[in-house]
Parts: sequence; structure tokens; C-alpha cells
Amino acid sequence: MNEKYQKYINFIVDDIEAPYFENMKDSYGLKDSEYELVLSKVFNQIVIIEGNYVHDDQGNNIYYEDSTGYWYKYEYDNNGNLMYWGDSDGIWYKYEYDSNGNKIYREDSTGYWYKWVYDNQGNLIYRQDSNGNIVDNR
Repeated sequence: MNEKYQKYINFIVDDIEAPYFENMKDSYGLKDSEYELVLSKVFNQIVIIEGNYVHDDQGNNIYYEDSTGYWYKYEYDNNGNLMYWGDSDGIWYKYEYDSNGNKIYREDSTGYWYKWVYDNQGNLIYRQDSNGNIVDNR
């Protein structure tokens, strides 16, 4: 890849915002064959594009965009657990997990949250939400 082209791709990567497919085509005039190069840099990982879906090298869906420009994206931790989901409408969810892969926290874009606690055998022993509901089986 020549230096001028590399600088242009890096400019796009630093500048582009979702909806990525729409912007790569309409704003930057990229060809379909260049999308993987740009999105690999945007997501900082190897990506696989299948239609309007972008997957990581583990097969996880990390981005989707439809023909209206609506999009959503996912982020995963090193264990394949979903850490984040967000969309073009500003709706999002964040998740946290313990070392055993149990979901221990969930929060959404409205501010609503859940907390879970598990015992050493993986049994749910405590649950609390932002409305003050508590279930304590300890």
C-alpha cells in the first residue's frame, strides 16, 4: 500500500462515524473491497463482513447497519462475554461478569441497573435493582 493511500485510509479511520457502510460509500467514496481494511482499523481487530454484518474473528457479530442508516454494535471481553450493545437511537446496555462468567451487573441507557451475586457453586444468592428491589438468599 503506498504512503499516500495509507494516509487517506488512516484519515478515514480517525474521521468516520457510524453508519459506517453508508459513510464509507457516500462520504469517502470507498469501494466495497476497501470496507474490510477500514473497519479492521476502526474496530482494532480482524473483521469479516457478511452483507450488512461485521463479525470478529471468533464469529461474534460486532456491527450491523441497515439501508436506512440504523446501526447497532456489540463489544465482547476476552472470554466472549457481551460487554456492550448500543444503537443509533442512543439505546445501550453495559454488562459485567465475574471470573466464572456469571453476569454480575447490567445497566441500560435509562439508568436502570441490576446487580447479581453468586456463591462458589455458581448459584444466584443475591439480586438487586435500581428500583430498590432486593432478593437475598444468602
